[in-house]
Amino acid sequence: MARRLLLALAGIVVLVVLFLALIVLTDGARAGLLAWLTTLVVATAAALWLGRSRTWPSRLVPLLPVLVAAALTASVCIPTAPAARRYPPDLPFVATQHWKLATGSRIAVYHYPPATTGTRHHVPFVYLHGGPIRSISLLDHRFLQLLARQGYDVYAYEQAGGGRSDLLPMGQYTISRSVGDLAAFVDRLGKGKVDILGFSGGGVVLTQALATPRVAARLHRAIIAEPGPMDGPTAHITGHKGRASARGLAPATKGARSTHTPRYAVAFGLMRLGLLTPDTGLIGQAEGVNTFTAADLGSDTASAYCARDAHRIPVEDTEDNFSFSAAASLRVQETIKNSPSIAPPLSHSRTPAMLMVAECSSQVRQWATAVLANDPAIQRTQYMPGVGHHMWNGLDDNNTQAVAVISAFLQDMPAPLPNCPTRGEIPAFLRDHK
Repeated sequence: MARRLLLALAGIVVLVVLFLALIVLTDGARAGLLAWLTTLVVATAAALWLGRSRTWPSRLVPLLPVLVAAALTASVCIPTAPAARRYPPDLPFVATQHWKLATGSRIAVYHYPPATTGTRHHVPFVYLHGGPIRSISLLDHRFLQLLARQGYDVYAYEQAGGGRSDLLPMGQYTISRSVGDLAAFVDRLGKGKVDILGFSGGGVVLTQALATPRVAARLHRAIIAEPGPMDGPTAHITGHKGRASARGLAPATKGARSTHTPRYAVAFGLMRLGLLTPDTGLIGQAEGVNTFTAADLGSDTASAYCARDAHRIPVEDTEDNFSFSAAASLRVQETIKNSPSIAPPLSHSRTPAMLMVAECSSQVRQWATAVLANDPAIQRTQYMPGVGHHMWNGLDDNNTQAVAVISAFLQDMPAPLPNCPTRGEIPAFLRDHK
């Protein structure tokens, strides 16, 4: 009996592995049904062949592992989330505007007018969020409101495919499209040059924009905060990160996880391993966005905070507002990895710029130092103490510190923090693992 059970379990495992291999080979065609039916037919034929010498009732025994494997793998082919995009409801504290850009993207735009009292800054301020294809978190919205209270005319938009912005065909999610959307947004705004803050993935878009003269001409001042890799050569750089983050130390994020469902665990897992393409036939783009939750990003969220903050990480977003497109984000990242070096055109940048790096950054340090080394227009670098990748997080005086650094640069006032590292200090900065 034990031997038969072990053989049956081995058969089930072999069939599941065969099914997954066929999912990869067919790129999940027809929601995985092609792989499932092929596995079922092959397994049934093999089971009948193995039982050919038995009497009729016992011939069906080899089919039992096939039925069990078919039931297990069928769960990967059955959607549990709607196939049509469900957009987050509008926020109660800011109007959601929908702009159609010249590129064809239809994006969600948020405007925080400057405070009516105190100093008002007349150059519009634009925020490019990270992600790259996700909603702007409530934590970021609160920070933008703080900037508006300081007199800035603040605009932010969710990149195409993220948040309340319309989806694009998967093949159109590229870093060049993101840069084109930025230029089209500034043109649609129609207020001349803008000051711009690009955070994380938004920092990559901003860096590429600075290396594109026709787009850089629309920018007044640029702030690159905690950027990802700026191009293909930079994306392949390995190196150290900042001080210890809360990754692996923080309590598990509460809430449902899509990756606890076999269908989405397989889809997102194989996509992340590069075994399925972002436009896989296993799950549609809208279905993937609908099912992905904040809890699925738990470890990534923790990595954006210092280790000492592991047990007081703020809730960044609500379930209603959170939206993340894993497939589209991977697609954009792929186009960055495959892009040529932007170092030559970036070396001709003349847009005044500032670089912000966090003490407990979860980004590879060379991603930031590559920007600093190649952009001669970077006038100052601000090493932000006591914060992780998400530098304005509402803890202690972190938001106030970030606003002070940003305001000082935009108003061409002395920096509140030392200019560190300078270009000449990059080797020592990397050598000392700061």
